[in-house]
Amino acid sequence: MITKMKKIIYTLMAVTALTMISCQPGSNEPTQLSQQERQLKQAVSTDVNNNIIPTYSALAQETLTLAEKTRDMLDKFDAGNLTEADVQAAIDAWVKARAHWELSESFLFGPVSDLNVDPHIDSWPLAKDDLLSLLNNATQMAAIEADPSWVSANLGYGLLGFHAIEYMLYDPDNDDPTNVRVHDITSYTRAELVYTNAVAQDLAGQVNMLYACWVGIDKLSQEQQQLLEDLELEKSDYRDPYNAKMIELNSSIYKTYGAVADQIMQGCVDIADEVGNTKIGTPNGAADEAAKNYIESPYALNSIVDFQDNIKSIKNSFAGKGVSGEYTLYQFFVDNGYQADADATLTLIDESITTIAAIPEPFITNAKTSQADVAVAKVGTDLVNQLTKMQGLIETILNKK
Repeated sequence: MITKMKKIIYTLMAVTALTMISCQPGSNEPTQLSQQERQLKQAVSTDVNNNIIPTYSALAQETLTLAEKTRDMLDKFDAGNLTEADVQAAIDAWVKARAHWELSESFLFGPVSDLNVDPHIDSWPLAKDDLLSLLNNATQMAAIEADPSWVSANLGYGLLGFHAIEYMLYDPDNDDPTNVRVHDITSYTRAELVYTNAVAQDLAGQVNMLYACWVGIDKLSQEQQQLLEDLELEKSDYRDPYNAKMIELNSSIYKTYGAVADQIMQGCVDIADEVGNTKIGTPNGAADEAAKNYIESPYALNSIVDFQDNIKSIKNSFAGKGVSGEYTLYQFFVDNGYQADADATLTLIDESITTIAAIPEPFITNAKTSQADVAVAKVGTDLVNQLTKMQGLIETILNKK
């Protein structure tokens, strides 16, 4: 199994311009901040409050809906009235949840990394032989149905997450991107639907755990809290939410707002590198069989949308989501004399999205095309280099103060 690889590099830069004079109780934030530091705090607050938390909130809700729809499929199968519309309803929920997840990949740091949520819910390809063995094992299937936490504790990453559910909802043999087909409802077994619902519950649990780590357990609904309890996902991090660690420096993780901004930019660099050089680049440069094993979202024929959403996540982290009055990293660079560089970054982000969109689906048969070649260079080299340059400029600006 090829496990999705992340290049989350925790190189919190040494911002030499910041001198710690005295700290507020329970916080590392200096009592005196320079103008540039106050600007960075604003930009960090914008990213956390207008981008990261809303994205995780929407993802948490959509995965709950997905779990509900897969439960409906099982119930209707048992009642003998499962329809294609029921499967389509689950697919619709999967697509919405998938989009929010891909839009979160510029901030794969903090709880998502610390708790291994990313490989847990987004590894590929599916371990098909292991799945067949599981579905034919009556003892294991009974354990799955009896205990909602069993799949997380006992199944490998190749049997969990988005792509396991994707395989069970879509026609795995379809290669027509103009007519994406649902799984043949006449071929479903009860074991398959028990498994699908259990994995969907586990996915919802992982995401809601992640959301709780960012905002605190009290911000979750009773339904969300009950899910975490049922799946035995209680964490001490729920009482020490990550949002305060970034906005208020309320931990030993970040000593300065320069370090937080560096982390945000590093997340952008990492996902640009992964999209350009791994998600597109690996199939683009691999032998045909290797390429087939590395195509993300191959059954939903959603690869190109996934890649574009990843780059959109960079844009959201760098320039915000267009909320009125928000202060962003883009504006920080503009205000400190680097508008040309900030504008060049936005241009490259938009060009990357357009270049990726030019690759036809299904990606599995178009990974070696000239369009894919262009995308690898544009995203994996040009955008990575530009984002890395902007990351370095943060320290340059702070050193000028």
